[in-house]
Amino acid sequence: MRTSSSTHGRGRRTAKNPVAAVAVMAIGAALLTGCGGDGDEGKGGGAADRGQITLRIGTFGSFGYDDATGAKLYAEYTKAHPNIKIEESNVADAQKYWDTLKLRLSRASGLADIQALEVGYIAEATGPAMADKWADLGTSGGADLGAFLDWKVKQATTGDGKVIGLGTDIGPMAICYNKDLFAKAGLPTDRTEVAKLWAGDWAKFIQTGEAYKKSAPEGTSFHDSASGLFNAVISSEPVQYANAKGDLDYENSPGVKKAWETAVSAATGGLTAKLRQFDEKGTWNAAFKNAKFATVACPSWMTGIIKEQAGPENQGKWDIAAPPVAGNWGGSFLAVPKSGKHTKEAAELAAWLTAPAQHAKVFGVNGNIPSSKDTLSSPAVQGAKLPYFGDTPVGKIYSEAAAGITPAPISRWDGQVKTFLTDNGILDIEQRGTDPAKAWENVRKLVADKIDK
Repeated sequence: MRTSSSTHGRGRRTAKNPVAAVAVMAIGAALLTGCGGDGDEGKGGGAADRGQITLRIGTFGSFGYDDATGAKLYAEYTKAHPNIKIEESNVADAQKYWDTLKLRLSRASGLADIQALEVGYIAEATGPAMADKWADLGTSGGADLGAFLDWKVKQATTGDGKVIGLGTDIGPMAICYNKDLFAKAGLPTDRTEVAKLWAGDWAKFIQTGEAYKKSAPEGTSFHDSASGLFNAVISSEPVQYANAKGDLDYENSPGVKKAWETAVSAATGGLTAKLRQFDEKGTWNAAFKNAKFATVACPSWMTGIIKEQAGPENQGKWDIAAPPVAGNWGGSFLAVPKSGKHTKEAAELAAWLTAPAQHAKVFGVNGNIPSSKDTLSSPAVQGAKLPYFGDTPVGKIYSEAAAGITPAPISRWDGQVKTFLTDNGILDIEQRGTDPAKAWENVRKLVADKIDK
């Protein structure tokens, strides 16, 4: 997942590949999905007479299902179900995706048959205002809820016990680093030695950045984005945007305080490339290919983005080290809007896409860490090595990180507040030189103005 600028958060996830994924059956879909009628369900003598239907899936980031660069799951499913066609529409920015999705949910119009949901918005999706807009995937589609991590199911469960989303991936954290740039800056390149540089403390990560800066290859920076660093640090904190009751309380959160201070330190210390992750102009994407930064906070879904954006010419140049502190950034769900034309078939497809066997296939191609218990402990994951990263034991690194995840409480406003803190607060400090105190006050005003608690 995938997660995205607000996660992939994939994502995100992701949360999730920030380039628009190739639509499986058609290109040029609208932001979430094509809004027109089904061309294969027209009147008289056509595909409709053969019972053929089109299932549309709206995603963000890189879910790894597609037939172009993913695990070719759509082709596999349609081969087994010849009456079904699948079209995916994909966008980079999860916040824009979510804003559009909310609008379309309120109108019960323009929705895909399956909509991806990022974890930062799942509390809002399961809340009183939206819970009744989704099909109950605990009772339709045939999903085995017992196969998922228990906390993943809990996150997608409404107050009255309805499960509105099936877990795709989770986002255990690591740090991806460019071995060539590390070597040129006089830093170790072995992943074990690299991890020792910052083990146990994000402040050590900043210190490593300062060491890199002293001998940095010309035109490069230590880290890609202060906002990305913020997301990485907050992901490792037990208290994030919400208190134990699930109420938004970001101003009093020790996790937000630490993440903010760490990100501000990197931004004001000249340690970042001053990039906005998942920017629509593609500047961040291009910086991977041109090796403009040496590190990127790397939840599991980020490996697919690096592979896609750094390109074949950089294969073998990136490696993965354990993070200063373990955390979970991003992770997503598939949900079925109740107002869709084909809720039964959509629920069945969502269940199939998120079943353990498909989780393993996506991981093998895209690196997205599955949210199913048995897949996490399977030889396919434990022994996995993504070819792009050489002999790096990605399965071992990320599954070990996943084992330590204890999700923080989430509020229905987490995704929005995260966007304000990163895109409006930290990015202003990083790119425009805004005073940190002023940037924080701007965030507070935005939250007060935009969020009606």
